[in-house]
Amino acid sequence: MAQSKLTRRGRNVVRALTVGSLLVVIGAGFSAVGNASTTGVHNGTAGYQRVVVAGGETLWSLATSVAGNGDVSAVVDQIVSANALQSSDIHAGEKLWVPVTK
Repeated sequence: MAQSKLTRRGRNVVRALTVGSLLVVIGAGFSAVGNASTTGVHNGTAGYQRVVVAGGETLWSLATSVAGNGDVSAVVDQIVSANALQSSDIHAGEKLWVPVTK
């Protein structure tokens, strides 16, 4: 079977697609890194901030990061109530309201 060769233009197209794909993957990785990120407090949610659940994060770990020295189970209850959650299952990328502690 004959082996085909790419022209200079073909190699440049392949190179550009490869670099573009890598940039997309790297950008997605950076956006997923770290703990939950805040997106700001909106009207009617005084005392709460919106967060995006990070991969591997649980309701308990989220509440622990917010509670400080406070009662973690009380913060879990506040998160469940504020978001009308039916269970304690949360998923990466999900947006939740969490109480703001001082």
